[in-house]
Amino acid sequence: VQLQASGGGLVQPGGSLRLSCTASGFTSDYHAIGWFRQAPGKEREWVSCLSRADGNSYYADSVKGRFTISRGSIKDTTFQQMNSLEFEDTAVYYCAARHGFCSGYIAEVNWNYWGQGTLVTVSS
Repeated sequence: VQLQASGGGLVQPGGSLRLSCTASGFTSDYHAIGWFRQAPGKEREWVSCLSRADGNSYYADSVKGRFTISRGSIKDTTFQQMNSLEFEDTAVYYCAARHGFCSGYIAEVNWNYWGQGTLVTVSS
């Protein structure tokens, strides 16, 4: 399985970006996609996850109500729409995948596959 993350960029506070994660190699939707981020000088943290089989999504409190993770119309693509971006959202964002479901926070060690990061910079 390979994951390809894209969509990062420079945005002003209050702006929006949409990240994409395209997975190749899964033979079914029985897997979950998650987003993590790592801000400069900080540890990587979980942001959101989506169980592709049933469409259930979960968010960290810091992004709840601003970020939306969803299945794309293109097979094996997962989006993260990020609205009302704040300076604190500046980070390298990574998508990850695991077999089965997610039901909230799952430690990094339990994610099976990782994509490369995409940088999101929120700056005025």
